[in-house]
Parts: sequence; C-alpha cells; structure tokens
Amino acid sequence: MTQTPLTPQHTKQAVVLAQDLVQVYKIRHGAFRAADHLQAVSGVSFELQPGKTLAVVGESGCGKSTLARMVSLIENPTGGSLQLNGVDVMHANTEQRKALRRTVQLVFQNPYGSLNPRKKIGAILEAPLEINTQLTAAERATQARAMLALVGLRPEHYDRYPHMFSGGQRQRIAIARALMLKPALIVADEPVSALDVSIQAQVLNLLADLQKELELAYLFISHDLGVVRHIAHNVLVMYLGHAVEQGEKHTIFAQPLHPYTQALMASTPGISGAAGKRERIVLKGELPSPLSPPSGCVFSTRCPHVTAQCQTDRPLLRELAGRKLACHLAEQFIQPAAMQH
Repeated sequence: MTQTPLTPQHTKQAVVLAQDLVQVYKIRHGAFRAADHLQAVSGVSFELQPGKTLAVVGESGCGKSTLARMVSLIENPTGGSLQLNGVDVMHANTEQRKALRRTVQLVFQNPYGSLNPRKKIGAILEAPLEINTQLTAAERATQARAMLALVGLRPEHYDRYPHMFSGGQRQRIAIARALMLKPALIVADEPVSALDVSIQAQVLNLLADLQKELELAYLFISHDLGVVRHIAHNVLVMYLGHAVEQGEKHTIFAQPLHPYTQALMASTPGISGAAGKRERIVLKGELPSPLSPPSGCVFSTRCPHVTAQCQTDRPLLRELAGRKLACHLAEQFIQPAAMQH
C-alpha cells in the first residue's frame, strides 16, 4: 500500500511542551577517580505553539544546543518532562518515537558540511521519503521538485551537485530536505551564522514565509540578537544551563531586566530601545565551568550588580513585568513603562 508522508498535526495543542528539562552528563576520568557530573541544562521549561518561533540565546556553553538535541530526540533528558504533539517523549514506545522523529527535523549551522557532496540535489531531497515512506520513485521526484520551487530554487537544480551552489543556496536545499516529511517542528541550530550578512536576511525571510504558509513551529538556536529580533516571537535567554529570562520578544527587547540579557543586548550593534539608553555593560571574566557552577546565582561571578545574597541564594524563575526571570535585583531595573505590564 502506498504510504504518503506524515502531515503535521497543526491543532491548538502545543507542538512542544517542556517542563523542568534537565540534562546531566557523566564525565569519567579513568578507573580510579569518581566520575564528575556536568549539568548542561538545569530545569528549563517552555511551550511552543504551531506557527511560532522560540529563540534560545546565550553564549557558547550555555546549554542551548543541548536543549535542541533533547527536543529533536537525539538525546533523552535525564529529568523533567517533554511532550511533542501531545505525546510524552519520556514514556513513548519505539513506534511512537519513530513517528515523532518524522515530525521534528533539523537545519544545521554549516550548509557546506550538511549535504552529501557525492549525491545530486534530487537524491538528497528524496532520501527522507525513500527511508520513511512507500512512495514510488516518480512520486518522490515530484515532491522533491515541488519542494525546490517552494524554497526558491529552479527545476534544473534537481540534477546538480552541492558544490555547484553558494552557501545561501545550500542552506535553502537543507531547509527543503528538512521539510520533505512535512514536520510540525523545525529545530534550527544557528542556521544563518555561517552565511554572509546579505544572504542571512534572504534565508530568514524564507523561513518566515514558510512558517506562515505551513504553520511550522521553530526552535531557533542563536547567539545573534539581531537575527533573533528578526525571526522570533518569544525569547529564552540561557546562562550556564539555566533560563535567566524568557518572554515575548517585544517585551524583552524593549526593556531587558536580567543583567545578562542587558549585557548581551549592549554588545549587539543596532539593538535599540531602553537597553541602548543605559550604561554599556561589559562582561568580565569567562563563563564558569559547568562542572563547578557558582553556588548562588549562576551569573554572580560576572554580574556588575552582584550582592552577598546573589552569591549564596540561587534566584528562582519568577513572573515580573510581563516576563519570567531569575534575578534577586530585577525590580531596580524596571522603568515606569514596564511597570504597567
């Protein structure tokens, strides 16, 4: 019997529902030393609806890529709960997990390394269909050609090899491949950071257009707040595995309240709003080792406003001024406009 590709379950239920997600890695040092435990993600929660983009931002080592691997089912969380399209991932059977993997697809950072150089573009696009469906060769080719057109490439590109394309074109091909199984969720890990700035905008506009047309949900991993401002609906700021501020993009960009978010925005050219009117914050020191995080607030070793309480008591994520954030001192950063939220 001919099997058609899975269609996304675009209902009102969340595509992703994550609650207190934790990821701990065991670091072994040989036979005679006890293993260390590295907590890469520490109790992160969020909800992602169809047609929406959640951007996860932070420096390298903050846990954002680990979070992406859990959501895309590459790794199992060591704690918390994760639902995809209403299915409990942690307790899903083999058949359910196989179906879920088809509804979540990845777009990687490097468009030069993510495509097989020995295969023509048509074969690259048809591979997911060949593995996951019972479509005939002619049906697979028809869908691949239609997908090329959807991402703005020409019919003759079907028979060409990856080396014949620019970086921006290759990323369009990677996006087309991710869409072949009609997923509900795209996990995009720094998808434009390897591209020229002039090409970045084209790819971001393509992603936005595809989201509107197909009602896709995006989990968008990035360190570039300029890109995030263009693509996101909601923002999750991570530091050393913890969510330190999260909420709607407009709320956070208009007035970031966590000192780490303020520092990220101050270091990003062209980010306007209340953050631009404050004194520039320069982060000092390096990101602490996740093997030995600070005992109080995880940002306390680099925060310009640190107090004794910050060094001993870990702030809980709480509701304040229209977003969630983890900071003992956040009230003092609120300006009158934000008090009304």
